[in-house]
Amino acid sequence: MEFVFKRTYRGPLKAVLLDWAGTTLDYGCMAPAVVFIEVFKRKGVAITVQEAREPMGAHKKVHIREISRNENVARKWRQAHGRNPSEEDVEAMFKEFVPLQLQCLAQYAGLIPGTLEAVADFRRRGLKIGSTTGYTGEMMALLQAEAAKRRYVPDSTVCATQVPAGRPHPFMCLQNAINLQLYPMEAFVKVGDTLPDIEEGLNAGMWTVGLAKTGNEMGLTETEIAALAPDVREQKLERARRRMRQTGAHFVVDGIGEVPPLLDEINARLAAGERP
Repeated sequence: MEFVFKRTYRGPLKAVLLDWAGTTLDYGCMAPAVVFIEVFKRKGVAITVQEAREPMGAHKKVHIREISRNENVARKWRQAHGRNPSEEDVEAMFKEFVPLQLQCLAQYAGLIPGTLEAVADFRRRGLKIGSTTGYTGEMMALLQAEAAKRRYVPDSTVCATQVPAGRPHPFMCLQNAINLQLYPMEAFVKVGDTLPDIEEGLNAGMWTVGLAKTGNEMGLTETEIAALAPDVREQKLERARRRMRQTGAHFVVDGIGEVPPLLDEINARLAAGERP
């Protein structure tokens, strides 16, 4: 056969899927980090902020498991307990994590500047708003209530506990598509602040945008970032941008307020027959 014909989607974008902490609320993605540090501290193991943040974006139990596998953390655990951390230890820490996280979530539920404006722009374009998260359903019930008080209400929210596996697997994105009753996946944009966010979007066949400044990669509040010396701030930002680009993000910007103009470019690329 001399000719092969390829089916290509050339329509517009239909939906944007947003992460939660570090993307739409909780500037710096602070709430999970402080609790991971506390949970390990209670086991006699002091972990650094960087160690606490490294697996950010994963299901919280998976996150604890990945921290415990960190070579430096495992060494400190052996010093404290005379053995490596076990799956039973992970389960025990996750049980402690849940109530501690629930206690402090509301403290970190403030919307990131630009969130409401960006969401309003998405809706003016006729786009549906979905969301994915590493938080459990119990945690999300609390966060969704807090977000609603601040006028942010996405059309669909899927937790890692509602699908076979969380990030970097694509299942939360695919469940959002089912909930929203929309397809194809190249008509979706995934926006998030962690490397697993980017991997999740790519694995789902979506356009993917990384947020370098407001979330886990910087890991600082807006006030803390403003207090940095300009050269230090730019150095940290460039590291975050580089890590997101290396993970495969189609676009990297500082925060959600910079996403709307990207949608025009993506629509133009779709109209030209490009795919993510």
